[in-house]
This record gives sequence, C-alpha cells and structure tokens, in this order.
Amino acid sequence: MLRETEYSQAIEDAVLEVSKALLGKEHQIRLALCCLLSGGHLLIEDLPGMGKTTLSHALASVLGLEFKRIQFTSDLLPADILGVSIFDQTTAEFSFHSGPIFSQLVLADEVNRTTPKTQSALLEAMEEGQVTVEGETRTLPSPFFVIATQNPLSLAGTFPLPESQLDRFLMCLSLGYPDSRAERALLEMDTEKDRLVDVRKCLGAGGYSGIPSDVRGSDCQSFLIRLPAETGELHAHR
Repeated sequence: MLRETEYSQAIEDAVLEVSKALLGKEHQIRLALCCLLSGGHLLIEDLPGMGKTTLSHALASVLGLEFKRIQFTSDLLPADILGVSIFDQTTAEFSFHSGPIFSQLVLADEVNRTTPKTQSALLEAMEEGQVTVEGETRTLPSPFFVIATQNPLSLAGTFPLPESQLDRFLMCLSLGYPDSRAERALLEMDTEKDRLVDVRKCLGAGGYSGIPSDVRGSDCQSFLIRLPAETGELHAHR
C-alpha cells in the first residue's frame, strides 16, 4: 500500500502524463482518475473526435492496466463481449474463450449504438465484477474499470441507455472542444500513436491495490453522509 505522500505524488504524476496525450483537459482527467480510484465506472457523452479513446488509452498506460476496446455496433451480440464456449474436437470437450470484457480497463466505445440486449451484457460485470456465461460464473480481473462513450441522442441509429444501465456509472462527463492553445499544440505534435508511446507508467496494478481502501476512508464517508443533507437544504431555499 502506498504512503499518503507517495499516493498524492503518483496521482499528480498520472495527471501530468495523461495531459501529454489529452491536451487542455486537466479537469476532466482528474475527474476520470477520481472515478477510477473510487472503484466506479465512467460515462463520456460527446461527439466523435473529442479524445475519448485517447483518454482511455492514456489512463491504462499510466496506471499499468490491461486495456481492451469494444466497438459497439448494431449487430454486436452479448457473446462478442462476454465470450463463448467452443467445441474442441481433439478433446471432445467445450472450452471457454473469454471475450474482451476480461480486462482491467475496458473501453465500451459508442455504447448506445448497440441494442439494449447487448447493452445489458455489461450490467453484471459493472455491478459485481463477474459475468455468468452458460450457467457458470467467472470473476473479472481486479481492478475492473469501464469507460463507456456515448454519442448525443440526436444522431441517428442510437439506443438510449436505460436507467438500470446508467445507474452503474459513477460519473458522466463531456470533454468538449480544446481551447486555441491546445489546438495549436496539437498541430505541432506528432501523431496520436506517438504521443501515447511517450506516456510514462506512474502507478502499476500492484500499487493500485492499496488505493481504494484509502479513498473510502472515514473522511470520505463523513462527506458522503453530509452531502444529501447539504444539497437538500440548498434546493429548499431556492
């Protein structure tokens, strides 16, 4: 488990490293890290090309997590996400081939472009850290973190996420367009692939294991207990 000073420095280093790949979005990067370290999942709703995939790749690199990307389309099936059993003629047995959900950081790209049946394949994984396929429950890697991206509902061919699915996400944010300074820096930089190679790992999976217990400490619990009362009083005075 990291010490408090080492933990704080590791987080600051992670923000700086991710900022090399995603320019001008330090606030959104901090929110994404906060969501990850709290053990939650992140939903990013924005237009294509805003850096959603870049953010996911960079977070996986700096935290030393295994990364998988799932491109959601209208013909995607639950088995394409969870995995499927295939009959092996040499052994005369079925062997399970795991899907991309068996990773530490999973990017569910354009999650609202697939049908609700396929969207529901993420429910058990995001809530319990496990999946049930063909009656057998399999545990997902730890830590397990989902970053899902969603196009605005005004675009054709999208399926709005149901409330039961939205409830699995701790945060929903938008990256937005970069400012003029970030745009100029982007034009002067190399390709996105080259920028990601330069991202340095700041915190491996072993170091990560000591963080969630610190995040859910007594101070955080006291804040969460006060938050509903404080916000309720604020709305009452309006």
